[in-house]
Order: sequence, then C-alpha cells, then structure tokens
Amino acid sequence: MRKLLLTAAVLGFVVAGRPAPARADFGLGLFLGEPTGLDFKIGLGGRSGLDILLGFTSIRSAFDAGRVGYGHVTYLVTPVVAQGNAVTVPLRLGIGAAVFGPSDDLGLAIRAPVELGLRLRRTPLEFYGEIAFAVVLVNDVHSDIQGGVGFRLYF
Repeated sequence: MRKLLLTAAVLGFVVAGRPAPARADFGLGLFLGEPTGLDFKIGLGGRSGLDILLGFTSIRSAFDAGRVGYGHVTYLVTPVVAQGNAVTVPLRLGIGAAVFGPSDDLGLAIRAPVELGLRLRRTPLEFYGEIAFAVVLVNDVHSDIQGGVGFRLYF
C-alpha cells in the first residue's frame, strides 16, 4: 500500500510539474458566522474540491426573526497556494447553491465564495475564513453577504 501511495505521489509530481502536498481528501469541521454549521470538504483533485455545509442561518431577510435551517454545496478551485515552512496558504474561489428556510417555505440562493486557508503541514488541520456573495432567489430577489471563520480536520 505504501509503494502504491508513493508511486501515485511521484506520478502526480511529474504530471503537474510541481510538488503537491500529500494531503487527505476528506475534511470535517465547523464553520462559525453566517451561516453556522458542520462543514465537509471533499477533495476532487489536486486543486479542486466540494464544500458541503449543514447548519442554520438568518439569510431569509432582515424582517424575519431567528434562524432557519441551511445547507450549501459549493465547488471550490484553488488557483494560488502560498508555501511556508510550517503552513500552506490556499486561496480558493467557488460557485455553488444554498437551500434554506423551514420545510414548507424553502428558499434558494446562488453563492460565490472567496476562501483563504491556513493549513498546517505537520498536522491534518486547517483554519480558514470565507466571504461569499449570495443572490437569494425567493419571493423577492436580493443579494446577501455571508462570511465567517472555521476549521477542518482532515482524514
């Protein structure tokens, strides 16, 4: 198994033309802010991934009190990764969709996040911040800004 992983890493280096860090493909964490929830990140390739968040938000409108259920799926690409001795700093851009609200009155939003991570090299842990522009497509179309900070533990 080790030889297979080593061969795959060497092949990835040769094909990409630059070293790719040996990282796990699945991250589980917590995102705090707007929205707040449990975060799953699934690696799809060397520089792309799928971010899934399940939690709650107050995105509905300024007139609604309280929080409602929320979930989003976002496709992320990583165009830039800064390298440090102890960390890597990936910049991710994404596009996705969000569903929110009570089950009898679901809303839909299209979202475009910008995410900046701080991924530790020796520990499978990443801290990140995100800001996302969202266009809400419910009874009244309006825009919204989402943002917050989070962490992911990679397996």
